[in-house]
Amino acid sequence: MKNTRYIPVIALMLIAALTRFIPHPFNFTAIGAMALFGGATINDKRLAFLLPLVVMLLTDLIIGFHNVMIPVYACFAFTVLLGVFLQKKQKVWTIASASIISSVVFFLITNLPFWFGIRYPNTFGGAMESYTLALPFFTNQLAGDLFYSAVLFGTFALVKMRFPKLAKQN
Repeated sequence: MKNTRYIPVIALMLIAALTRFIPHPFNFTAIGAMALFGGATINDKRLAFLLPLVVMLLTDLIIGFHNVMIPVYACFAFTVLLGVFLQKKQKVWTIASASIISSVVFFLITNLPFWFGIRYPNTFGGAMESYTLALPFFTNQLAGDLFYSAVLFGTFALVKMRFPKLAKQN
């Protein structure tokens, strides 16, 4: 691999993927943060999108597939895109904002299939019930995204301080 910057980035992303396998509250994993981090730190956009989605697919092979995979994967692709926009603006505020936006979009999009025909009536009341009952998952998602974004971006910032050559690579 020509770009040695990718070694710690990919290592952090793979470690983040392991959070799907350790006991955790529902939705409190590093997957959203991993997608944001990948988009923000991998300059090759194809790899930035491909790596988090492949990691999701591989972990889903082990955990099991589900009937809302398409919206979930689409949300993670959106999160990678948010990360791409952060590439030149990686500040605490922008990373936290992108994490929050990612969590909100994930919550809104991935709950649509549950409301729209899977578990709730196709009415406004059904939609409100679906989203209301999903709030604990949203709070875990938000907390996980913020926590793991801080861990991933913070760890990489420390690695770049220790190895300044990593900060200069494109």
